[in-house]
Amino acid sequence: MSISKTFNSNVTSENSIEKRLQIQRLVKATEVVTLSAGSDVIKGLTQTPKSLPPCYFYDDRGSELFEQICDLPEYYLTRTETNILQQCAGEIAKITGACELVELGSGSSTKTRILLDAYQQRGYPLHYLPIDVSTGILESSAKQLLEDYPSLQVYALAGTYELALAQLLPTQLPSRMICFIGSSLGNLTPGECDMFFSQITEALQVGEYFLLGIDLRKPKEILEPAYNDSQGVTAAFNLNMLEHLNQRFEGNFDTTQFEHWAFYNESEHQIEMHLRSVRSQIVELRALNLKVNFTQGDTILTEISRKFDLNTIKQQLATQGLLPLHVWTDPNQWFGLLLCQLQA
Repeated sequence: MSISKTFNSNVTSENSIEKRLQIQRLVKATEVVTLSAGSDVIKGLTQTPKSLPPCYFYDDRGSELFEQICDLPEYYLTRTETNILQQCAGEIAKITGACELVELGSGSSTKTRILLDAYQQRGYPLHYLPIDVSTGILESSAKQLLEDYPSLQVYALAGTYELALAQLLPTQLPSRMICFIGSSLGNLTPGECDMFFSQITEALQVGEYFLLGIDLRKPKEILEPAYNDSQGVTAAFNLNMLEHLNQRFEGNFDTTQFEHWAFYNESEHQIEMHLRSVRSQIVELRALNLKVNFTQGDTILTEISRKFDLNTIKQQLATQGLLPLHVWTDPNQWFGLLLCQLQA
């Protein structure tokens, strides 16, 4: 499926503002179920221990809950990275010059506004290409951005990172910057991380940029509350994955029979988030012809969130040809933002 064809046929245009908005749906929902999503679920729920890919967090409801998580007092990550961006966005725009902004896992695009402001202040054209699995949040956030930035052009891609990166067209601006902020790199295993960096390098031209946000290692007394908030929003976000599976695959998960469990694995330097069965039960996903047995205490690993050593990740990026040009951190050294450039 080519991007150009999809752009021509799937343009959302309810008013004059939305003539500047194009949304491409990379894979139809039915295709996702047939080709990949079902096999992911079957594999994850039939292995020991059980697991599910984090992408199933992000139906429209899950995306809304994650936006709420970002505003929680315990969730230091968003406000810390936001503060860093506010300090360095102008410098980033100066280094890169005019460039297209591609954002992976864009969500509500809140932090992206800081970058757009910096590029706008320098008189650069604004081209924004948000990528997210949730079409709903892509459309709502893009419409608000177009209201607030009269010269902005938005080309939104609804799909996975892999599909979107593989299908990017050459930018019309002098350069491009792929943004992967918000610490989402921590959701990838070391092997997946290497593969992801390879996909980034393949999507960029020599001299183009990669902006990466990472959560740095710190005591578990700081980390664990960020994933076990007092309002229970993270628990609701975790349990919503089961509701998403019910909807997608004709399932009968009862979310009252599972509980949220998150802790910091100090030896692996990662938060682990699980769903734990509170009793013995059998769950069926009819669309996948799958029945899953749970005993009391059985868990499903739904997410890891790795915490990084700054020097190690800089070396890993450089090995992939992504040379770190500048690194910004907060006074507590809790979070890092790295601007990299693809080398020949």
